[in-house]
Amino acid sequence: MTFNLTRRAALTGAAALPLAAATTPLLAAAHSSGVHAPIAHNFKLGEMSVTTLLDGSAMREGPKPMFGAAATDEEFAQVSEENFIPHDTLQFYFTPTLIDTGSELILFDTGLGQGGLPKALAAAGVSPDAIDTVVITHMHPDHIGGLMTDGKPTFANAKYVTGSTEYNFWSKMDAGNRVGDMVTNLVKPLAEKMSFLDDGGSVASGITAVSSFGHTPGHMCYMLESGGRQLVLTADVANHYVWSFARPDWAFSFDASPEDAAASRRKILGMLAADKVPMIGYHMPFPAAGFVEGRGDGFRYVPVSYQMMS
Repeated sequence: MTFNLTRRAALTGAAALPLAAATTPLLAAAHSSGVHAPIAHNFKLGEMSVTTLLDGSAMREGPKPMFGAAATDEEFAQVSEENFIPHDTLQFYFTPTLIDTGSELILFDTGLGQGGLPKALAAAGVSPDAIDTVVITHMHPDHIGGLMTDGKPTFANAKYVTGSTEYNFWSKMDAGNRVGDMVTNLVKPLAEKMSFLDDGGSVASGITAVSSFGHTPGHMCYMLESGGRQLVLTADVANHYVWSFARPDWAFSFDASPEDAAASRRKILGMLAADKVPMIGYHMPFPAAGFVEGRGDGFRYVPVSYQMMS
């Protein structure tokens, strides 16, 4: 199992690079509406302020091999039609999240490194130098790409947090593995300022790591709790708001261990549905926040409307 996971994780991580590299950010200038500009969306969670930041978006053709390789063409088309989306195209979103706890600014993931995140932060009125902590949910290119700018740390005053299993896996890759090389260039130079978490570890008061291995060997979600309210940052547990929810056992082609990823997907989505806890998903349609409803043997993603406006 370990050998297969290691080999597949390395291969699927490298395969994700063309997707990240070819992504064209769809970025708009900040409007006068401040943090409710199209690339930054803010709401309150108890005493915390939560802002989702659109780093970029991209259209892709031929989603079935990525999201439903084991399904028949007819089944994939049916699930798509039932949810009013085309079966032959998809739109990816890339959405880091900023948490203001009242005492520090904590950024979850850094995007593609193509300039989208700094623009979204500016729309939210935040300078990269103001970030106190950067948390990396996992080390795929679209999550670590923004750690460096012109060879220097983008977030010059930040400390860094990531999962120990995730770091240990990617940091030990032999030279020539494309994701491993990205980790060598973007993550390892920050290691002296980095701390490592396991399941249940605390980033800050009210922010707790939740293991959700499978998409990568050490993928983490994070539970936020403040003022009697909860929210889960699900990262890449579910990568599409229809196919990953309606058919949670369908493998996603970039999952390192499809079986473990499906188990994590069912665990996290099942908890969210049962407890009616909202989520922020990295690849959900912007502003990337919603709820989960159980439906048959799967789930349905319900995007937020006005109930999470500040």
